[in-house]
Amino acid sequence: MKIYKKRIADQILDSQLNSFGATLIVGPKGCGKTSTAKQKAKSFIEFQDEDKRDGYLATAKTSPSFLLDGETPRLFDEWQDAPSIWGAIRKSIDDRGEKGLYILTGSSSRFIKTPHTGTMRISTMMMYPMSLYESEESNGSVSLSELFNHPENFKGCKSSLSMDELIFAICRGGFPESLFIKEDKNKLAIARHLVTQTCLKDISYIDNVKRNPDIAELILHSYARNICTLASNKTIYQDVISNYQISEKTFNDYIEALKKLYIIDDIKAWCPSIRAKTSIRSSYKRNFIDPSLAIASLKLSPKYFKTDFRTLGFLFESLCIRDLKVYSSIMDGEISYYHDRYDLEADCVLHLYDGKYALIEFKLGDRDVDLGAKHLCKIEELIIKHNEEDKNHPLRLPDLKIVITGSEYGYKREDGVFVIPIGCLKD
Repeated sequence: MKIYKKRIADQILDSQLNSFGATLIVGPKGCGKTSTAKQKAKSFIEFQDEDKRDGYLATAKTSPSFLLDGETPRLFDEWQDAPSIWGAIRKSIDDRGEKGLYILTGSSSRFIKTPHTGTMRISTMMMYPMSLYESEESNGSVSLSELFNHPENFKGCKSSLSMDELIFAICRGGFPESLFIKEDKNKLAIARHLVTQTCLKDISYIDNVKRNPDIAELILHSYARNICTLASNKTIYQDVISNYQISEKTFNDYIEALKKLYIIDDIKAWCPSIRAKTSIRSSYKRNFIDPSLAIASLKLSPKYFKTDFRTLGFLFESLCIRDLKVYSSIMDGEISYYHDRYDLEADCVLHLYDGKYALIEFKLGDRDVDLGAKHLCKIEELIIKHNEEDKNHPLRLPDLKIVITGSEYGYKREDGVFVIPIGCLKD
């Protein structure tokens, strides 16, 4: 029997249900949307239940409001199979004037246009694959929110996650199903299966447009080769047309479909006024919702990374971004990056809605910690210089400067930079 592992999304769903009449949970296939929803639901309708499906669909077509009768919160799983339920839910919320009545979950492989948006009634909650803390591979000895609020309390930390374990976690991914499989080699099959199904079926089913699985696979392969870089759409497009002659518009349609499927999850740029706008890169950084999907697209295994630490470094960054997106979701935060044409960079900028922010670099091993710390301190110096020159428009100094590593020990440097292993972090 599977045991439900607590998710950070549990708390977010509670908050959403306290604020809105209904909540729609979105995210990639296999990230645990239905399992999380069932922890809160007191009754449910599963449209994929073959024994009851025909009856449900017939009722939804003629009298969808009949399906709303049940203890709340009431869950509608695979709601997109009966899209008329959306309007019935919206009206019920208006009529009853209550919060937390309904939860909707469904496959990301079908994009549904509804006649009403659900604004102010049905909230949308993004759910990611599991972080290392949720999969119990990070010991959680360092709370990111605590670090923001009381950095003076940090006394150092130690991760028990070995490099081999970290590599395997990157390759396996954060899909809950993989945690209940005994054999390690079979755990890797979950991400591979998702990539295969995406290319063979979901890329076409998402909006009922027939697409070539080989082109989808090639796009994902190119994206994976350029993960956590500023590779342009043109670069990836050139990789594709070297094998298949498709228009740029068709290529962009494939990219949009992969975004709707929550496979691609690019990172936007942070563009403060500390340098001329022409100096700051504003393109998206290429990324997947989970690093395991990049590895599956490249058809690699954990053994490969014994000899390719450069590629592993980019995939480690992708893992850290995934975890920080999970942790910051409960902290009311968002993720971006900074990079200018002078090659000054911060791999990640974590902004909280209260104005606080952290500049973050990702370094797999200890050797590059100094370089990462210098980048962060240089950006802080630029902000100080900007504030001296433009006293009318000062920028807030970073509240934290952090280098996240794949190594064992965490500590605070003399320059104020926190060095923290990913195996110690939690929200």
